[in-house]
Amino acid sequence: MARRSARLLMAALLAAIPLPALADAAPQIALTFDDIPAHSLLPPGETRVAVIDRIIAELKAARAPAFGFANAGKGEPGELDAVLARWSEAGLPFGNHGYNHLNLDAVGEPTFVAEIDRNDAELAPRGMKRWFRYPFLAEGKNPAVRDAVRKALADRHYHIAGVSLSFDDWAWNEPYSRCATQGNQSAIADLETRYLDAARADAEAARAASKARFGRDVPYVLLLHIGAFDARMLPRLLDLYRGMGFQFITLEQAQRDKFYAATDPREPGPTPALLRTTPLPPKPGAEVCSR
Repeated sequence: MARRSARLLMAALLAAIPLPALADAAPQIALTFDDIPAHSLLPPGETRVAVIDRIIAELKAARAPAFGFANAGKGEPGELDAVLARWSEAGLPFGNHGYNHLNLDAVGEPTFVAEIDRNDAELAPRGMKRWFRYPFLAEGKNPAVRDAVRKALADRHYHIAGVSLSFDDWAWNEPYSRCATQGNQSAIADLETRYLDAARADAEAARAASKARFGRDVPYVLLLHIGAFDARMLPRLLDLYRGMGFQFITLEQAQRDKFYAATDPREPGPTPALLRTTPLPPKPGAEVCSR
């Protein structure tokens, strides 16, 4: 009896001791790059191959997987083969982004599906994966158009690549080219600061929105582009995400999460939208290095 009482007393004492809170799981991020082989203007002396080589080198250094999306109709002759060869030799997968990067809302469903097929014919022999990303993230404002394209993708056995993080990185590439042409180093330094500030604000806002809606971090899919400024900033961008606690994962790993269920084109409705609900800092525009 005394032994049993002692055990009960010990159990009560242990129950009264507060347990340490479980640490939140590290947030995860999948890197994706649109517009292979050519995005935006290049600064003097730059080449598309040099841009892709720098991006690949930084991804390797960070041990960060990535997924690319290609437009066979973009770039100068020979650039598609050269850039895709580098990307594939690095073990990085790529998918379909439409032949000429057309906007579904501007061209309609028949033309858009023909663009998918034309790109498929060019890229499938080069090892393309059955993943599609909508140019401009435009999935069809008209529900009938949207559903017709989704059916076409399902019939062709495509997965849709979602986007839950985007700080409009594309907007920095053209101003950077102008500033580099002028040799305006102070303006380039300002672009660098603004780029990283926008990336941080986007990630913080998306995490806050995810936790408010779901009580957790969903695995994030980040939209980037194969641009010269993206290549310049990638080591600092990856350092920023690591400093925020992110772990790098593949697109396929991220989209196994139920948040991305609607990226299956057999499912109704649009794919998940960006998570952040607050505006980003202003993007650089034509006023930068405009002379």
